[in-house]
Amino acid sequence: MKSFQYGGMAVIEGVMMRGPAAISVAVRKSDGTVELKKEPINNLAERYPFLKWPFVRGTYVLIDSLVTGIRILNESANMSLEEGEEELTPAEIFITGFIAFIAAVLMFVVLPTGIVHFASRFLGGVVLQNTVEGILRITFFLIYVYLISRMEDINRVFMYHGAEHKSIFAYEAGEDLTVENARKHSTLHPRCGTNFILIVMVISIFVFALLGEGTLFYRIWSRLAVLPVVAGLGYEFLKLGGKYFEIPGVRLLTLPGLWLQKLTTREPDDSQLEVALVALKAVVAGEDG
Repeated sequence: MKSFQYGGMAVIEGVMMRGPAAISVAVRKSDGTVELKKEPINNLAERYPFLKWPFVRGTYVLIDSLVTGIRILNESANMSLEEGEEELTPAEIFITGFIAFIAAVLMFVVLPTGIVHFASRFLGGVVLQNTVEGILRITFFLIYVYLISRMEDINRVFMYHGAEHKSIFAYEAGEDLTVENARKHSTLHPRCGTNFILIVMVISIFVFALLGEGTLFYRIWSRLAVLPVVAGLGYEFLKLGGKYFEIPGVRLLTLPGLWLQKLTTREPDDSQLEVALVALKAVVAGEDG
């Protein structure tokens, strides 16, 4: 395992990679060429060391990843446009991100919490209520991922997601960053954000149980208020799972997250692997010796 754990995300017709000091995004344009952009990371944790503390860093990483991810996703959409097509404006990018955030809150917090609240008389104690709420939340997420995976554009994003994982696996194995080497690796990675989402959903069952019962308003806002705590715990579990993945017991605990990635990744073609490798090489060069 390399000292720095590289990561990234799939974007529109490309891949974003994050290194210790820079972010790169590589996109396959309509003419077949690959466009690469690279920018330094403005890491607040370097200026405010408390953001690196265990259980605090998870919340910071989550917020930073969401903000950066939405920005890079929209930037990749602009990069993939054909000449003459109109780019998204900053206002359109903000509105798109805001609507996506509200939709996620409604689908994965308000809806399952509301269903359990109105059915609480049939569910007994708070532990069973939160277990059912957690199962509903995971079920809604699985349905959501399945439905969007039926869309052709999203399916291509999932292929680039697989390319991102294969490229990182090749790097972590100490291999030359070539399409041939990346091709043989798995599309399922223990540090994937999909694993993080599942871990957070499972941990939330136990944390939310501590909040007790109350009005629907209390249930919703209390869950939103403790999300930073849940994210912090989830991040630590994700880091441990990635670091000690080779230990059989740890590998067993990560299996549900790896199975879930079968929905969010697809086997990429060589041209997609090439794009992912371009992005990874850009952040590895000069930073990893």
